[in-house]
Amino acid sequence: MSASVWMADFRAGNRENMFNKFERLLEQAGLSQVISTEDLSAIKIHFGEKGGHAYIRPVFIRTVVDAIRDLGGKPFLTDSCTLYPGHRKEAVSALNCGIENGFAYAVVGAPLIMCDGLRGHSSRRIPIAGELLQSADIGIEILEADNLIAVSHFKCHELTGLGGTIKNLAMGCSSREGKLEQHSSVAPVVAEKICTRCGACLPGCAHGAIEIGSDAAIVDPQLCTGCGRCISLCPTKAMQIQWNEESGKVMRKMAEYALAALDGKQGKKLFINFITQVSPSCDCYGHSDAAIVPDIGILASSDPVALDQACADLVNQAQGLPGTALSSGHEPGGDKFRGVHPQIDWEITLEHGEKIGLGTRQYELKRLEPKGKDW
Repeated sequence: MSASVWMADFRAGNRENMFNKFERLLEQAGLSQVISTEDLSAIKIHFGEKGGHAYIRPVFIRTVVDAIRDLGGKPFLTDSCTLYPGHRKEAVSALNCGIENGFAYAVVGAPLIMCDGLRGHSSRRIPIAGELLQSADIGIEILEADNLIAVSHFKCHELTGLGGTIKNLAMGCSSREGKLEQHSSVAPVVAEKICTRCGACLPGCAHGAIEIGSDAAIVDPQLCTGCGRCISLCPTKAMQIQWNEESGKVMRKMAEYALAALDGKQGKKLFINFITQVSPSCDCYGHSDAAIVPDIGILASSDPVALDQACADLVNQAQGLPGTALSSGHEPGGDKFRGVHPQIDWEITLEHGEKIGLGTRQYELKRLEPKGKDW
């Protein structure tokens, strides 16, 4: 059975501006069926990294906030700490980054709450019937929320080919340990050349897996549980992830983590993808490269697999833009994701998501009819 995916393009005019159109999209996609009075409603977004600009404009998030509040819900914006060192490696820096990028209360009308606590370790293990994983570590506030509205920027990605709702749920709703579990199956590695032997990592390890050697810190892989706490504590970024999982395995783990993030949310979830400024890489970088296709629209569905599949199809149907990172597939119908990352089989995430019951790749695209015309 196919899933309904609603779409609003970017045509607007005096009769209906883009924010009114977005409101209508939320209505058609069934937001009113998701939100009940007094619901604590998590809006899962990406705050954007400092220096980047491809993340979703905060004024659109305000539209989601207002729509939820009008239905009697209590919305809050949420994101999680990053696994890698950077501007969002812990809650204080992440929230400051979000505010500086425009997600302040004065703009979006809702509080910002990190879903995984101060340092990315406030989480709970959720059992799942996955092929690779039997449990997943998800941020507490995601699990405690009454409903989950994931708003994602759809784009290319250097590890998974594309990034949309499934990646936002999997990586964005998991703890630091969960992110490490998806990316790597072994202990962090120490870059000896930049390790100063300062010992900042020692108090953060609850398992005694780190000692200070004569040249650098040493991680014992037999004692390490992969929690990733030492990565955020290292002031010189010498504690680093071992990117040892081939991308296909990462993508399958992502689908299983997305399934865990939706635990207890049956009938209480909605997913929204913005196909705008479709950048070649993740929004976690401190820059945003030129878009590879023109802006396409906003899509919404209660099925995360169908939504990401529909977005991928629309991007591939578009005419690629010259002078960008797109090296092939410029023609309508060309594979834009392989045109940027030719070695990545991006369909794996969608295939595995369908296989484990996360959703279906079959969809019916329902385009909003214009509300009068100004053109």
